[in-house]
Amino acid sequence: MPSIVSKTVRELAIEVPNATRILEKLGIDYCCGGHRSLEEACASAHVAVDDVLRAVEQARNTSTDVSTRDWNGAPLGELVDHIVEKHHTYVKAEVPRLRALIEKVVAAHGANHPELQQVQLAFLELANELAAHLMKEEQILFPYLKQMASGHGGGPSCFGTVQNPIRVMMLEHDNAGEKLREMREATGNYALPNDACLTYSTLFAALGEFERDLHQHIHLENNILFPRAVQMDSQG
Repeated sequence: MPSIVSKTVRELAIEVPNATRILEKLGIDYCCGGHRSLEEACASAHVAVDDVLRAVEQARNTSTDVSTRDWNGAPLGELVDHIVEKHHTYVKAEVPRLRALIEKVVAAHGANHPELQQVQLAFLELANELAAHLMKEEQILFPYLKQMASGHGGGPSCFGTVQNPIRVMMLEHDNAGEKLREMREATGNYALPNDACLTYSTLFAALGEFERDLHQHIHLENNILFPRAVQMDSQG
């Protein structure tokens, strides 16, 4: 049995659902970078492995709520519905709000803080990519996965094996993760300048929350939904 240090971040996030909160707080990528060992991820984030292990052990002993449910054992169709109802709905509601906030802050502070224009460009690119991404999942991939999970098989498809669209979705997740990193780096981890107004601070707080939700969203798909779908498809 591998030690917990040699486990991948993905394995740890699945084994201890509450661990994603800890990993998020410490800046450890558990969604797109979930393939790395915990030791490698800690080194990259400049975090002591022992500190992470203590925090994860505490999270393991903390009762979970709906948001930290063990989705690895849930019916596949139920997981798909959760992703759409919680995370897709959140993205669709937040994107227009964030777009308006960014426009307002850039207009007022962009001259003194040119990094805001970089944030605006990255966010607009991310928003456009997410709109197309969610549509492909909701209209094509997810209905196919739910039909496959129902026991009736996925039926004929336009994409061959389910691994093909999943591969595309994961590449798009990587692109989304890169846009999130670009915005965080441009702002020094969303550090507020001395002249920040209330709208400025509201924007940075909202972008941080958007990032956390998208990380959890991608984690559920990359690390739980997609591997289970591929396994189910191979067994069918």
